[in-house]
Amino acid sequence: MTTSQEELLPSTRRALLHCIAVAQAEGRAPSLVAAVVRDGRAVWHGSRTSVDGHGPDESVQYRIGSITKTFTAVLVLRLRDEGLLDLGDPLEKHLPGTGAGEVTIAELLAHTAGLAAESPGPWWERTPGSLRPELSDVLGEQPFPHPSGRRFHYSNPGYTLLGALVERLRGAAWEDVLRREVLEPLDLNRTSTRPQAPHAGGWAVHPWADAMLPEPSEDLGRMAPAGQLWSTTADLARFAVFLAQGDDRVLSDRSVREMRTPAAPPEAADVVDRAAYGLGMQIQHRDGRLLVGHGGSLPGFLASLMISVEDDVAAVVLANCTSGPLVSLVAADLVRIVAEAEPRIPEPWRPMHEVDAAELELAGQWYWGTHAFALRLTADGLASLEPLSGKGRRSRFRPNGDGTWTGLEGYYAGELLKAVRRPDGIVDHLDLGSFVFTRQPYGEGAAVPGGVDPDGWRGSGSF
Repeated sequence: MTTSQEELLPSTRRALLHCIAVAQAEGRAPSLVAAVVRDGRAVWHGSRTSVDGHGPDESVQYRIGSITKTFTAVLVLRLRDEGLLDLGDPLEKHLPGTGAGEVTIAELLAHTAGLAAESPGPWWERTPGSLRPELSDVLGEQPFPHPSGRRFHYSNPGYTLLGALVERLRGAAWEDVLRREVLEPLDLNRTSTRPQAPHAGGWAVHPWADAMLPEPSEDLGRMAPAGQLWSTTADLARFAVFLAQGDDRVLSDRSVREMRTPAAPPEAADVVDRAAYGLGMQIQHRDGRLLVGHGGSLPGFLASLMISVEDDVAAVVLANCTSGPLVSLVAADLVRIVAEAEPRIPEPWRPMHEVDAAELELAGQWYWGTHAFALRLTADGLASLEPLSGKGRRSRFRPNGDGTWTGLEGYYAGELLKAVRRPDGIVDHLDLGSFVFTRQPYGEGAAVPGGVDPDGWRGSGSF
């Protein structure tokens, strides 16, 4: 009997339950809930609890902290896709008078604007947002501890500025724009800026005693776009599907892929498993697997959302304690358990729907100098260029409809690939950002800058 691909094997389910049980017990979390996503839907939910008066399930809200930043980034990318801004625009162009206007929107998204990590004044996560009614209260008198564009420095005030940008260009409150443009289209009905029953309470657990203290739950006011949201494992599971696949009602697959692309490395002291940051998403390599998503924390709560796009597996972990279980590691472990125990079954190979003779002429072996590459045309309409052996630069390319192709990733991201033809129409060579790829390595008459020695290849006796 074949097990449905939408179901997990009993052994996998038990391994997942064991993982969160250990995390909740050893991390001393009052409660911990988790979900696993595969094939575009949640396929497992688990919970462990010892207090709070109810057994948490996929509909119980927890505060998700900085996962909120990914939602805010989606709103900004929507503005870009509509042509209302460019990521290279200085903030001042659209939101004047902040005192931080020279930084670009891309730098704010990627935490490279040089802004301080936190807002000045009282600890903003444990005090009312009414203490910071204006952007000047969020930024303070010296908002830049670092030059802009020079280093990755995680900044909560930076996402406050992005939230204010959304409000300015939409003419509505960040919360209302988020609900209308993201939450409602994606059916995230249990994600909100304020807690809605049933929800978990936030707790601090004494580091040296099995005792607890309730944490305050403040409205963050201006800081809301950096960490205000409450959500559930069911809603975050749907959000994970969106971040992996895109949804044209909100953002295209191309735009969410851009969010998942590294835009800034971490500081050396923060490097763990080759981590990086995209446009509102954290990126890391763990156990040989590329994971994207975001973590979050506020007093009383911990949260993590991790996605392995290649494995088609995502995990969400939420806990209601200020510190304790390392939920990002737990989420990564949940992804690993499913990916290793039940590897993704690839889609069946299918041929192209139509074959373009001019494009087919480009397929095959090419040489950049003496480096051998293969150009392949795939059924999804893209082309891939990769070394025939060993490591080297590789990328997929999207056709532009005029005989040229644009690189999608790696060294050649954004670079133009075009076929240069002879007068008789035959392809002579490929031009990739000025690099010349020829059918033979330095063949006679090849259009290689600097020319090819007319005596051609030779052996040692010619020296």
